[in-house]
Amino acid sequence: MPRATLHKSRYERAHERLTRHMRGRGLKLTRQRELILESFLASPKHVAVEELLAAVRGKDRGIGHATVYRTMKLFVEAGIAQERHFGDGASQYEPEAPDGHAHHDHLICTRCGRIIEFENADIERLQEAVATRYGFRLTHHKMELYGLCRDCRKAEA
Repeated sequence: MPRATLHKSRYERAHERLTRHMRGRGLKLTRQRELILESFLASPKHVAVEELLAAVRGKDRGIGHATVYRTMKLFVEAGIAQERHFGDGASQYEPEAPDGHAHHDHLICTRCGRIIEFENADIERLQEAVATRYGFRLTHHKMELYGLCRDCRKAEA
């Protein structure tokens, strides 16, 4: 998806963050990495390296699996992406939530692999209360709930 169709401030923020990170490590922000960033941010869902590779190769056949894999690791280090493992062992990536946006958690279907994101203020408050009770200061967390989605439950019946 062309840069113009992305939420411009989201792309610009990610690009600036990545540029700072790359400079700090003495690396260059290449055209290939920028293309991977655009494709990653344009993805409407959690994305595996293989899926991202397919999207990027539609624009540049010369980009390989190792380039996408290493670039996604850089995105995680730079705070642009979060790496997730939803029970099947394969890494999937999602954009880091912009500052000021609510944290979200995941429901994962163990049959079809569907991932549903949800936000729940009550759960967030309870987690903070538990941390406070034990004198723990939370820096981050993730919640993943596994089961069968509505469609798989219907198919089972």
